[in-house]
Amino acid sequence: MIKHLSGNYETVEYDSKRYAMLYDNVETEFYPTHWHNAVEIIMPIENDFTVETGGEEYHLQEREIIMIPPGELHTLPAQPGRRIIFQCDQNVLGGNPALEAVMPLFRKTIVITPDTDRNLYLRAKKFVLDIYEEYYEDTDLANVKIYLNVINLLVAVREYQLEQARQTIACPQDKMLQYNEKFKQVLNYIDQNYMYDISLDTLAEIAGYSKFHFSRLFKQYNSMSYLQFINQRRVKAAETLLMDPSIPITEVAMQSGFTSLSTFNRIFKEVKHCTPSSYQRFYRSAGKISDPHAAGAV
Repeated sequence: MIKHLSGNYETVEYDSKRYAMLYDNVETEFYPTHWHNAVEIIMPIENDFTVETGGEEYHLQEREIIMIPPGELHTLPAQPGRRIIFQCDQNVLGGNPALEAVMPLFRKTIVITPDTDRNLYLRAKKFVLDIYEEYYEDTDLANVKIYLNVINLLVAVREYQLEQARQTIACPQDKMLQYNEKFKQVLNYIDQNYMYDISLDTLAEIAGYSKFHFSRLFKQYNSMSYLQFINQRRVKAAETLLMDPSIPITEVAMQSGFTSLSTFNRIFKEVKHCTPSSYQRFYRSAGKISDPHAAGAV
């Protein structure tokens, strides 16, 4: 299944005119630790299936679903059976401003089972099976229908997460709408100012809460601390800068908002599970970036 692997970076090879790849996988084969820029969705059809990702081992029963975010190292042990493995280009999703509200889904691995929530599980299972059906339809609208099912899946999962956050915070629906608006302002501020020093005081003031109350609500609402969120945004910016080999890694760190190279290396490795220099080498060897000093470059 892994056709192009450089180090542990996989270059996903999409079919012509497609932004997604689907495998009706029946191979009893070991797929070594790897990562890619695609969102990966796996559903076992026959037999259980084990996935190792993010330092954890997940055991899926038939028709249960795991969503692995882009950039997450994962391993698929050799296991008999049949499973759907679907990969979707992150740029197709992340490049659409209308989908900003579902992007928090790509911060960590998500598993959907009947025990998670029965209604969510039934909806998610239907969306994945519909993606499977449309993938093999040779029609002009097949890609559009696949895209719609992917979006519907992401929206369903994000709605469930927000409802869980509302219950955790223990507030009525109208209060949750207020939180949504306040945290939208906070996240927009981080997105526009990640390259500068961002203090807890500033974020709490934007939200209109005390520092203690803001810190607690932010973690409940986003499933991570405000510092973790800021660092993830800085790493995302660093990924883009690392694609330009003419920019020294120290400069990448500074432009991304990190105050020291050691901090940058540590946090980048925590988020991406590889060093910045390794990340850059993976892309270069995979042909994703070009070296301006290479022979023939202009």
